[in-house]
Amino acid sequence: MNLKELLNIKSKTKYIMFGGKGGLGKTTFSAACGYYLAKKGYKVLVFSVDPQASLSDIFKKNIFGKGATEIMPNLFAQEIDADERIKQYQKEIKQKILDRYGLEKVPEEVETYIKAASAEPAMEESAIFDAVVDIVFKGDYDYYIYDLVPLGHALYYLSMTSIYDEWINKITDLRTEMHKYDAVVAKMRNEKSSEEDEILNELLDIKKRINLSSSIFTDKEKTGFFFVLTPEEMTIFDTIKAKELFSKFGVPISGYVVNRVIPSEFLTQNIPDYLRNRIISQQEPLNKIRTVFCDQIMGFVPEFEQDITGLDMIEKVAQKMFGDF
Repeated sequence: MNLKELLNIKSKTKYIMFGGKGGLGKTTFSAACGYYLAKKGYKVLVFSVDPQASLSDIFKKNIFGKGATEIMPNLFAQEIDADERIKQYQKEIKQKILDRYGLEKVPEEVETYIKAASAEPAMEESAIFDAVVDIVFKGDYDYYIYDLVPLGHALYYLSMTSIYDEWINKITDLRTEMHKYDAVVAKMRNEKSSEEDEILNELLDIKKRINLSSSIFTDKEKTGFFFVLTPEEMTIFDTIKAKELFSKFGVPISGYVVNRVIPSEFLTQNIPDYLRNRIISQQEPLNKIRTVFCDQIMGFVPEFEQDITGLDMIEKVAQKMFGDF
């Protein structure tokens, strides 16, 4: 089975993710998959959750921080500006403080705390994570294609989902109990119960958003998660370990796409020694890939003669991944 056949069978698929180590071709495959689906008439959004995003490079269009940008009919791409997202957080928090306490200016010590919190190392990832939830929450597209961060960061996103969910559960339970006591006290004093708990409502909204994000990663029907790897021993080893870790988070692996394979038929031609040696060095890793991942291999994509940038080259990759369309 190949990618094309799998997507036809999994007709309910809505979210497609390409994961793997950095520099293996996740962005290339995300763009090519988006191109293929857009050509099939679907409305597609390709977006990157990597702070070092390269969709702008591959599409030859500056899309960073500009929201969903049309690349061609039916195909849109988006790179999230985490810094801008953090600035929006700061602005929203300050405005809530001013509105709630009737202040004209945020106190200096509060201002300092907000700036310090925004500079935390995990804040950038958290901002992108929240922006991704916003994107999928709206449901404007037929397909969402995630160009994921490298493996370690992708696992961080998965763990962050469960940590956030657990934290929100505890805070929500506490807030609910407090609201009950408020109502009892108000009744005893023959007073009207306090207005609806704004903080509780906000927590419940956050919980809903986090659960949506978490459910996408683990939805066997709607999500297709594909590992990208190359015919190299270390990459194979890393992919096997990543598969085990992702499985612990309940992420169903749909398949593997092998990139940068040099066709062995070149060996029958008069080629430079360095190229011959590269082809020969790939044979053992390729055999191992076929043995370890067997029927879950979705395709082998060859090494191209130039960098994959621009729609013409993206189309060539899409044809290698999906065949003629």
